Amino acid sequence: MITFIVSVALLIVAYFTYGKYIEKLFGPMENRKTPAYANHDGIDFVPMNKHKNSLIQLLNIAGTGPIFGPILGALYGPVAFLWIVIGCVFAGAVHDYLTGMISIRNKGAHIPELAGKFLGAVSKHIVNFFALLLLLLVGTVFVVTPASLLSILMDGKVAIGIIIAAIFVYYFLSTILPIDKIIGRLYPYFGAVLLVGTIGVGGALLFSEYRIPELNFENMHPANLPIFPLLFFTITCGALSGFHATQSPIISRTTQSESQGRYIFYGMMIAEGVIAMIWAAAAMSIFDGQTLSGIITSGTPSAVVNEVSMTLLGAVGGTIAVLGAVVLPITSGDTAFRAARSIIADYIKMDQQKVAKRLLIAIPLFAISVALTQIDFTLLWRYFSWANQATAAIALWIATMYLYIQGKNYLVSMAPAIFITYMVFVYILSQQIGFGLDLNVSFIIGLFLTVVLVTMFFVKARKNRADDVETVVAVEVEVV
Repeated sequence: MITFIVSVALLIVAYFTYGKYIEKLFGPMENRKTPAYANHDGIDFVPMNKHKNSLIQLLNIAGTGPIFGPILGALYGPVAFLWIVIGCVFAGAVHDYLTGMISIRNKGAHIPELAGKFLGAVSKHIVNFFALLLLLLVGTVFVVTPASLLSILMDGKVAIGIIIAAIFVYYFLSTILPIDKIIGRLYPYFGAVLLVGTIGVGGALLFSEYRIPELNFENMHPANLPIFPLLFFTITCGALSGFHATQSPIISRTTQSESQGRYIFYGMMIAEGVIAMIWAAAAMSIFDGQTLSGIITSGTPSAVVNEVSMTLLGAVGGTIAVLGAVVLPITSGDTAFRAARSIIADYIKMDQQKVAKRLLIAIPLFAISVALTQIDFTLLWRYFSWANQATAAIALWIATMYLYIQGKNYLVSMAPAIFITYMVFVYILSQQIGFGLDLNVSFIIGLFLTVVLVTMFFVKARKNRADDVETVVAVEVEVV
């Protein structure tokens, strides 16, 4: 229990310390007009207050990641706590803050546009592919998983196909309507359910008969799967997730002031880390590794969520907690499709003020997603994990380039960028969904590829710095 309490405390303290340092390093401009005002269109660019934006950001980035990921990560044992804390503070929250703020400085640009601007034209096309693949996988997975949870909650009385159809209808409306019409109005209620359920599970766990294990570095996975690199692809949204890089630009278009950035972007990632800690601790405390693995295998992590909630909180409280778990994927799935629509619109330069143009992009997206629901969930999740962390690496390299050109401490983003880049290479080289090489061989080749990529980065960075900075970076001195 001491490890759990200290870990949560460290996450909270980090917001006021390291988060403050990252904010000061970036240098928000209080009086600079944000895209919400400069590009106001009543659809995607709409100013909303800090608390509404932060709640939308939390629900956007969370998904099932900070619940399902930590539950799967719990199979490795308490070492998972370490990745949640270190990853969240020094990687995930830095990633989210810098992505959101750089987007604000660049007219609310999405990750492909930022990649094109800071890493080169070829990068724009590559990142566009990765971002759309990631968003389609997220949107599809986040239709299936909440449907699974709701089906369990209703004892299978409503056909899962009907639940999936209802979720798709909600996603479609959220994708094409102005952001303040559905998302801006419903999220406060969704957020209340999430917070009540999460706090309930965490509080009940602390005062229950179950013992939260203390930190040790032993790999407890029942199948003896390696911590490196698999843990970093199992726990993503609770520590570091590239999906967030697709979501932060949504809120960069509704943020009223740059000074609100630390609260909205860094702070909400810290909140997600706390959620991840609670569910990882609950899974480790209530189940041994073999039992947990068996439940996951027989019913996906949804069954674990239901079991944990009902065990700790009873029928009524447990139902609220499960509904809170349902809220997370639904409030990420809707914005996944919304972000995909915006990215495609930006890429092909199609104005989105007319609903017909929004439909022109949205309908094919949803048709593809419906087809993807027929694919095995486990397979989808494996590809999601790899695409997710590859996108996180790209976003961190964009942030590193931005800071390098500005002459600021770029190591804050470069260190996690190098680490997750290396893990991405090792993962795709060693896993069966990739090249299936021996793990030790993958470590060596991955290191070589990472060194090559870092070298290429500095060649590009020095060229960018030598060029006219005003052609590379948004005009920082434009104060209104």
